[in-house]
Amino acid sequence: MTIWLTLCVVTLLVAYLIGSTPTGFTLAKLLKGIDIREHGSGSTGATNVLRTLGKGPGAFVLVIDALKGVLAIALVPWLFSFASAQNLLPPTVDPTLWLSWMVTLSGLAAILGHSKSIWLGFSGGKSVATSLGVLLAMNWQVALATVGVFGVAIAISRIVSLSSIAGAIAVSLLMLLFHQPLPYVLFGIVGGIYVILRHKSNIQRLLDGTEPQLGQKSSTANQ
Repeated sequence: MTIWLTLCVVTLLVAYLIGSTPTGFTLAKLLKGIDIREHGSGSTGATNVLRTLGKGPGAFVLVIDALKGVLAIALVPWLFSFASAQNLLPPTVDPTLWLSWMVTLSGLAAILGHSKSIWLGFSGGKSVATSLGVLLAMNWQVALATVGVFGVAIAISRIVSLSSIAGAIAVSLLMLLFHQPLPYVLFGIVGGIYVILRHKSNIQRLLDGTEPQLGQKSSTANQ
């Protein structure tokens, strides 16, 4: 059992490190020689990269950050396959139950890594793209429905942060609607709340009426 628990902890640490990969920060350094955290909203995520560097870099960061979430979840089936092949899976472990919980914890670890990257002094992005990648790996129907909510919200408001918050709120409800296991529902709740909390400054700007719409640059640096 000790070896199995050690493998689980290592898997979660790797998931965190995958999420910690500073895509937006690295790209901004390579392309412009700037610290993206000193520009726009101060986030290293795709939206701030879009506003600061343009559509191409923004799209690249969006895709790579989403893939970080997919890869973090992909670690879990590999863990169970490896443990089974090496006879390291304890007889008391229910693979079906453990799988859903490990998927949930790995997803949360990747999301935490993206927003609190060890490579950036525990700063980072808002975790929206990485959350989307986790959802795609968990259940593509929930992921597409969440994108649909985001799409409707952004078509109406033209505000990325507001649309991201709408998607974060919808996730837990969609998990229930698609009859997902309890750990996934809890992921929707915890992950959604975390993403909303990461948008605290955006929420304040929304209340102040100063949050920029899609395509607009932030009115002040590092706001």
